[in-house]
Amino acid sequence: MAFEPFRQPPYPDALRPEEAPEPHPLLAPLLGLLGTWNGRGQGGYPTLADDFMYGQEVTFSHDGRPFLRYEARAWLLDADEDPLRPAARESGWWRVQPEGRVEALITQPTGIAEILVGRADEGTVDLATHQVALTPTAKEVTATRRRYTLTDAATLDFVHDLAAVGRPLQHHLSARLRRGGRSS
Repeated sequence: MAFEPFRQPPYPDALRPEEAPEPHPLLAPLLGLLGTWNGRGQGGYPTLADDFMYGQEVTFSHDGRPFLRYEARAWLLDADEDPLRPAARESGWWRVQPEGRVEALITQPTGIAEILVGRADEGTVDLATHQVALTPTAKEVTATRRRYTLTDAATLDFVHDLAAVGRPLQHHLSARLRRGGRSS
C-alpha cells in the first residue's frame, strides 16, 4: 500500500465565522471578545529607562468547547507610530466555569507561564495571578493583573499590572483595541 499524505478535512475554525461551531453555553459572558482586535497602547515600568508606545493584536477564538484560545502579539512603535521591532508575544487558553469564573493559562516565549483566575461580568474580564512559573533564565515575575473591558461592540480596553524584579504590583501596560482594526 502506497503512503498517502495526511488529508485534513475542513475542520471548523472560529476565525472563519461561516464555518465556526456554535459556542459552548459557558462562553456566554465572553462572546463579545471573539475575533481579532488591533490597536495602540502605552507602557512603562520603574526598571525601564523610558515609557514606550506599542501596537498590539489580540485574537480570541473557540472550537465549540468551554474555553477560548488566546493569542497576543505586540511591537514597539517610534514617535511617528511606525513599528520598530517585535515586543511581547503570548498564547494560551481561557477556561470558562459556571457563573462567569475564568481560569486562564498564558505563556510567553521569555519563559513565563501565568495561571490567572477571575471573573467575566457585563463586558469586563478581570484576571489576577493564581500562580507564576518561570524557566531558570526568565525574568522574575511574581504577580500580574489583567483587565479587558468592552466599552462598546467595537472597542476593547486592556490594562495590565505587573509585579516583577522585586517591585510591587503596579501599572505596566494599557491599550485601546478595535475589532478587526489595523494597528499599524
